[in-house]
Amino acid sequence: MSVDMMGEYERRGSSKQEGYNDPVYQERRKACAEIALNYTFGKPIPTIEYTQEETETWRAIITNLKKHHPTNACKEFNEIFPDLCKECDIRDDNIPQMEDVSNFIKKRTGFRLRPVSALLSSRDFLSALAFRVFPATQYLRHSSSPFYTPEPDLCHELLGHAALLANPDFAEFSQEIGLASLGAPDEYIDKLSTVYWFTVEFGVCQEPSGMKAYGAGLLGSVGEIQYFLTGKAETKSFDPYIAQDAPYPVDGFQTLYFVASSFLDALQKFRAFAAKIPRPFCVRYNPYNCSIEVLDSKEKLQQYTSNLKGELNILMDAVNKLK
Repeated sequence: MSVDMMGEYERRGSSKQEGYNDPVYQERRKACAEIALNYTFGKPIPTIEYTQEETETWRAIITNLKKHHPTNACKEFNEIFPDLCKECDIRDDNIPQMEDVSNFIKKRTGFRLRPVSALLSSRDFLSALAFRVFPATQYLRHSSSPFYTPEPDLCHELLGHAALLANPDFAEFSQEIGLASLGAPDEYIDKLSTVYWFTVEFGVCQEPSGMKAYGAGLLGSVGEIQYFLTGKAETKSFDPYIAQDAPYPVDGFQTLYFVASSFLDALQKFRAFAAKIPRPFCVRYNPYNCSIEVLDSKEKLQQYTSNLKGELNILMDAVNKLK
């Protein structure tokens, strides 16, 4: 799971974390947090020199995940992950720098990583997604528990989230959840957070060869993906109206996974769900200046319509050239 565990994890506390009583580990966490607190978005993400112990923890995780990904991760993940490893120097004996991974993702979908020091509120995290910004942690889990952690850490972010944030369809789905949160009432923020949990964090999709993981909580966790393969958890077809109120554990293996037929199918279902969220305005993302535009006047709607007509003309021209 990631920094997007959000409010539910905050309410339950973090005293169960491995390393909670390890003063050396806690000091290391504080040092990573200081880097994030002093970071200015838009500047290069500071480099972290990881220790030998952290590298060994990383090695234990990535070598085991590489055994599961080819047969249990979705095809989109397996298409991108080798390129991610090559371009960002991800190796069993080398922990990549977040700046390199962020640049890889930005080049493909416009998403960027932003280091954070701690969990964010649900609204803050979702609003960041609306701007194609993904808040991520830079510390590693405690070496005593490499295969499962209920907290966000660098392994989860880079081995779970990063590859699919570089997939256009998945990136669009993630951003749409963020856009739907802007101006939404508090009770709908909780619903959106839960939908996010059952998709981006622990989502599963159906492929011809069977169910495959696309959620980062599965892709970045040896323990979670092994548990998923036991078939003990319940599975349901993805429906945001059902997912929005479904309970879930934040400090143990999941008892329910929602299965989507594809990212695009999940996106279409989510858009229908989001359209019914009571909001006083509509918004759109402007990729040219990375801003959010509130569509609250006739002039803005006319400009938006003109932009859409231009895109439609390009589409029709391309279709005609293919005839």
